Amino acid sequence: MLKPKVPTFRLTFTEITKEGITRAMESPREIDTDLVDAQETRRILDRLYGYEISPVLWRKVGRGLSAGRVQSVATRLVVDRERERMAFVPASYWDLSGEFATASEETFTAKLNAVDGRRIAQGSDFDETGQLKKSRQDVAVLGQDEAQSLADGLLEASFTVDSSRRSPTAALPQPPFITSTLQQDAARRLRFSSRVAMQVAQRLYENGYITYMRTDSTTLSNEALNAARKQATELYSAAHVPDKPRVYGKRSQTAQEAHEAIRPAGDSFRTPKQVKGELSADEFRLYELVWKRTVASQMEDAKGFTASVRLTGEASDGRSATFGASGTVITFPGFLAAYEEVADDSEKKDEDAKSAKDKRLPQLEEGQSLTGTDVEAKGHETTPPPGTPRPASWPSWRSARSAVPPPTRPPSPPSWTAATSPSEAPPSCPPGLHSA
Repeated sequence: MLKPKVPTFRLTFTEITKEGITRAMESPREIDTDLVDAQETRRILDRLYGYEISPVLWRKVGRGLSAGRVQSVATRLVVDRERERMAFVPASYWDLSGEFATASEETFTAKLNAVDGRRIAQGSDFDETGQLKKSRQDVAVLGQDEAQSLADGLLEASFTVDSSRRSPTAALPQPPFITSTLQQDAARRLRFSSRVAMQVAQRLYENGYITYMRTDSTTLSNEALNAARKQATELYSAAHVPDKPRVYGKRSQTAQEAHEAIRPAGDSFRTPKQVKGELSADEFRLYELVWKRTVASQMEDAKGFTASVRLTGEASDGRSATFGASGTVITFPGFLAAYEEVADDSEKKDEDAKSAKDKRLPQLEEGQSLTGTDVEAKGHETTPPPGTPRPASWPSWRSARSAVPPPTRPPSPPSWTAATSPSEAPPSCPPGLHSA
């Protein structure tokens, strides 16, 4: 490491803009030797692991591939997941869904919850061996014949509302993007791979459109907070902006937070419409995603109410069938006016989960009579975990990596989590150009 004989300082900036560089020049700081040591540790780990593992890939897979402190642990997680998939035993179960109508011909869909007071088994009740979990032995598992006979017996049945409840609900905005959440949302919304997302983000950063894209911090500067709140007020109204700025805490205890969250660059944000003519199609879509997430992070909660209803009917064979339905109705969009969450389809527990949100239910009263217009038996089968980690499952992989035991050779390195977090490069490396 260089040992200069003249005073040295570090200039830190997260965006390549005039404002960002000017602020860095006006407030240089001392070099943090702890962060320098962390970067040196990563270099050592790369040599300990990479120099040993990469030649194995060359022999077994193909020339030009590399492995080290990151890829070796990720490979271990992939192998463990594939072993889980190979050992997985699927379980089959059946349930019923029906369409119900009020006297005024308002209709809604509900799903069978219980038969004779005994809850019906769902996919989450089974373990990886295809058996009911020990804590779920009291549930009823319907087979095809039993489910079909129950459906046939309910075709002419009348149903009564047992309970109808409405409760207020609120949804909080998500914090601004960090590297992993940007990749997740780019995959969910834009169908970008991690590589494409980071390549596009790199171009946006280099050309002064967003801040540095390798970060584990959800913190926004005061200038960014003011810009986001101002833009939300101008575009959506003052009612959509809280009285005080939202401040988000650490997402992980090991986060070094050496950089700001990923956001539009500058002390005032350019709207997607203003930059559309300057960007390629992929760059525009990713910039729009970053802009929406940042502005939404400083907006009010979305408010509404959740309605749930339970109804019971008696089948022709005397069995009592209880159905349930729920839905959320948004009365004040809040941050959803700028940025609505999108769930990963692969993480849905069942088909009905897709329509449960924002499903409007008619006004129902206890004791009210309903007609079942279409009751149908449906078969399901549990599925193994996905072969490769999908965006929605990355958080669980991130927490699981600490449970991976270190290899016996070479000697155990420092924490992999700490070693791969963004940190400080040696003073000879320009800020923003070192690898995280």
